[in-house]
Amino acid sequence: MRFLVVGAGSIGSRHGRNLAGLGHRVRVWDVDHDRLRSVATFPGIEAATNLDDGLAEQPDAVLICTPPALHLHQAGKAIAAGAHVFVEKPLAPVSDGVPELIEEARRRARVLAVGLNLRFLPSLRHVKALLDAKRVGRVLGIRAEFGAYLPQWREGRDYRDNYAVHAALGGGILLDAIHELDYLGWFLGEATEVVCTADHVSDLAGDTEDLAEVTVLFESGVLAQVHLDYVQRRYRRNLQIIGDTGVILWDYPTHSVTVCGAETSSDETIRIDDGDPNAMYLEEMRHFIRCLGTGEAPPVDGVEALRSIRLVEAAKRSARERRAVRL
Repeated sequence: MRFLVVGAGSIGSRHGRNLAGLGHRVRVWDVDHDRLRSVATFPGIEAATNLDDGLAEQPDAVLICTPPALHLHQAGKAIAAGAHVFVEKPLAPVSDGVPELIEEARRRARVLAVGLNLRFLPSLRHVKALLDAKRVGRVLGIRAEFGAYLPQWREGRDYRDNYAVHAALGGGILLDAIHELDYLGWFLGEATEVVCTADHVSDLAGDTEDLAEVTVLFESGVLAQVHLDYVQRRYRRNLQIIGDTGVILWDYPTHSVTVCGAETSSDETIRIDDGDPNAMYLEEMRHFIRCLGTGEAPPVDGVEALRSIRLVEAAKRSARERRAVRL
């Protein structure tokens, strides 16, 4: 198949290399000529001169890997050109215009997939299987955490050049770490109310929130607490699920899932081989290719992605107005 990757930053370059490694033809375009030249040195990847020329080549699919503020416009152009579309998270920084994009993709029978790579992480998928099997009974509460020091995210790149610190580009920890809100929706379904405190609390550059505490009430009655930050010096990503017969603990850095029963002696910890960090991204691309070839539905389509965007919007409104917000 023929793919056009729009954006040659870290994630665009990764997807381009993975697609080329799977034997597909890949063209990449980026406004940054140095980044474009760098990724085009990889075997199987060519540079496109501009976005319109890349679309004129009639690629089978376009991957949008630019700052979030550009996603909606570029995805719309790709769908109008007849391509299927994969958009990196978040689908857009706000919900305005997203329903229209979803409808246009549906009308043209184009796949609209959104990149939320944790859906392809074996250890987190194991947690989902445990929940489906009611391994700890009825879920009562959840606490999820993600934190990492932003200047250390991308080696060799000044974090101040990252969209993460620019609100106008769709940055901020709530959108950047939308993974946590996405997988809570995957586990629990629809949310009904959000309370959030979020602010720029550190000395990092930028005008976006770098720490957020989010409390979400779901239709099922489950209460979830989500901590997100750009500021802690040691990477953390973990999850605690409290059920009426036990607790599930997931820790991404150690690739472990622990099921705790009423007695300590009944605790069971398993180490799950999540593979190298690229493995889930590679599986994500394989699945997207299957969606194009077989009509299989993507795990996160436009409708699913819109749910998380609206949750972020509600959280930001709650933080701004200092009150609970109904969805």
